[in-house]
Amino acid sequence: MSQDPASDESQGGVRYINLYEAEDKVYTRRITGFYQKLRRYTGLPLIAGFLLMPWFIIDGRPAMLFDLPERKFHILCTTFWPQDGMYLAWLLIIAAFMLFTVTVLVGRVWCGFTCPQTVWTQMYIWVEYLCQGDRNKRIKLDAAPMSLEKFWRKGATYTLWLLIALITALTFVGYFVPIRELISELVTFNASLMAAFWVVFFTLATFTNAGFMRQQVCKYMCPYARFQAVMYDRDTLTVFYDYVRGEKRGPRKAGEDYKAQGKGDCIDCSWCVQVCPVDIDIRDGMQSECIDCGLCVDACNTVMDKMQYPRGLIRFTTEDNIKHGKTHVLRPRFIGYLVVLLVMVSVFVYNISTRTPLGVEVLRDRGVRMYRISGKDVQNVYTLKINNMDSRAHQYHIEVDGDFDFRLQGYRPLTIESGEIFTIPVRVAVAREQLTEVKTGVSFTVTAQDNAKLTTEHETSFIGPQLRDF
Repeated sequence: MSQDPASDESQGGVRYINLYEAEDKVYTRRITGFYQKLRRYTGLPLIAGFLLMPWFIIDGRPAMLFDLPERKFHILCTTFWPQDGMYLAWLLIIAAFMLFTVTVLVGRVWCGFTCPQTVWTQMYIWVEYLCQGDRNKRIKLDAAPMSLEKFWRKGATYTLWLLIALITALTFVGYFVPIRELISELVTFNASLMAAFWVVFFTLATFTNAGFMRQQVCKYMCPYARFQAVMYDRDTLTVFYDYVRGEKRGPRKAGEDYKAQGKGDCIDCSWCVQVCPVDIDIRDGMQSECIDCGLCVDACNTVMDKMQYPRGLIRFTTEDNIKHGKTHVLRPRFIGYLVVLLVMVSVFVYNISTRTPLGVEVLRDRGVRMYRISGKDVQNVYTLKINNMDSRAHQYHIEVDGDFDFRLQGYRPLTIESGEIFTIPVRVAVAREQLTEVKTGVSFTVTAQDNAKLTTEHETSFIGPQLRDF
């Protein structure tokens, strides 16, 4: 919590925070406006997608299922395996650069409009409004002694909170355990101890975070608030208070010439503070706690309309726009982030689109003799590990190719089940009179007989005798 303002000024504007001091409960005022509607229209599709995705069925399994025991990660029509961990790393890097790019351009809009903490907190605040009323009523209710009305209003609030938390937990765990089976087993008390534990854990975590630790998560727990200032510049579009127009603040009577008294457009009504979910005053300047939700913009515009002043005293703008009246959108930092992001997305999409759900590993026999001579042939023995990462079984055919007339011996096509890693020894032979090099390249091609597109190639080496040994 901030110390006395006079103390702050005596220390040159330094703001001190006591991390061990309990924060006062934040009572947000309900407000309507453009950004409040925008938050609703961006949050509802995200909630709907999160809740419905585990229920969709593709090829007899959930559309999105992270099956940890089987080490399968089903995402829509594609199944990923631990060997595809590179794609996850790429995806995380792309998400980070996308966050950087968006932050440089429009600030912390992710936090204000689409962050799960914000979306779920918004739902919980709506439940408070539904059961306890708006800001002033909630303050009076908390200050009043326990009564039947207070008991049922608080009880209804916590019951709905707990219901939302339970649905959230069931859905989240449903991304790791088929949700139909999970709910059925929980209802019949046949669920595993691990599944039941995680449902209870995420229920309590959601209930606590969205119900009681709202602004603390954004202020102290979220790392994004700590490093966002590194990505901001003077042309970053974010929520600003126009101090040039607003100062000097102060109340005034309707119709009086407040400018003659040296006052600005800010009437010091504190609505911008009352609607803020992280309990800050945007008029104090840019702060790391600000999540760019735009609620203070809606609140200020509502007051400006009542006072018949122009809108935009608090608005999404840039520091340069307030000081100099212009903004540079295309600037080196933003262009650099955007170019890197486009390149990474292009490479990722190309690799995903050309990905073959078939893995082949070839190991040459490294025994005492690296080769063997059988009659008129020189032979090498290899061990092939074929990983069928497709969603169904296939019969695979193996071919060998190289600079000479290589042949496979003792091999026939084999059927490999979905997810199976099959190990098979194969023998490659070539006529001695054809082999003119001690070491030469050889290529194995594994192809599904019922799907020619399901094929992969692996190169290795073939070892023969010294020429004097012929």
